[in-house]
Amino acid sequence: MKHIARKRFGQHFLTDGFMIEAIVDAIAPKPGQAMVEIGPGLAALTQPLVERLGQLTVIELDRDLATRLRAHPQLRVLESDVLRVNFADLAQQLAATKLRVVGNLPYNISTPILFHLLNFIDLIEDQHFMLQKEVIDRMVARPCTAAYGRLSVMLQWRYAMENVLLVPPESFEPPPRVNSAVVRMVPLQSPVAVDGPLLSELVQVAFSQRRKLLRHTLGQWLQEKAYADSFDVQRRAEEVPVAQYLDLALKLAQQRPPTNAA
Repeated sequence: MKHIARKRFGQHFLTDGFMIEAIVDAIAPKPGQAMVEIGPGLAALTQPLVERLGQLTVIELDRDLATRLRAHPQLRVLESDVLRVNFADLAQQLAATKLRVVGNLPYNISTPILFHLLNFIDLIEDQHFMLQKEVIDRMVARPCTAAYGRLSVMLQWRYAMENVLLVPPESFEPPPRVNSAVVRMVPLQSPVAVDGPLLSELVQVAFSQRRKLLRHTLGQWLQEKAYADSFDVQRRAEEVPVAQYLDLALKLAQQRPPTNAA
């Protein structure tokens, strides 16, 4: 029975054999590696991946698709919303120190998934995701460009990333209205050790009104925090490099008053 793509799950199924082979080659799975695929769908990537790996864990929200996937003897199927999956527990269940994570992410929740995985980055060897090209452009964007924003800063803080492959709409059924691409994300070995929630709040404030100078947003926020050091707020959020946001978060954390021991 043919599966009809469900709009509420953001389903677009990859059908182009040449593109599938190119994506699997970019991922380069090796036998025995602990790999997790998010949103396997009709198993277009799943089958060539598991042929190289031997075993594969897949996370699928669609009940009908999960039922189909369970018939495959080499798949371990988690029927779940990926945003509810604890990847630390999953790594423990697989007896793996590191996980490789791949997937054709639903375009409507791709950013929440990326931020969810940030919570488990110490357990991740690498990530390969097919996403809307516009999202990947934002992920890898450099300062002083229109695509540079909160997503750029938060992900470049922890990952080295590259756009490895363009995937046109005709590679899917049904075809999406946008171009897609594949991004490679490799966790940095020695990231700057900043307070993640503080950095996230700082960057969110900075880009809340990106057309305005930072003195209208981040400048006022820094005053509320009684920030004593200097920071140039006579520029827009997109003009500030990642390293300067990280440095500001470090300095803010250092000036916090110590909590009294009980």
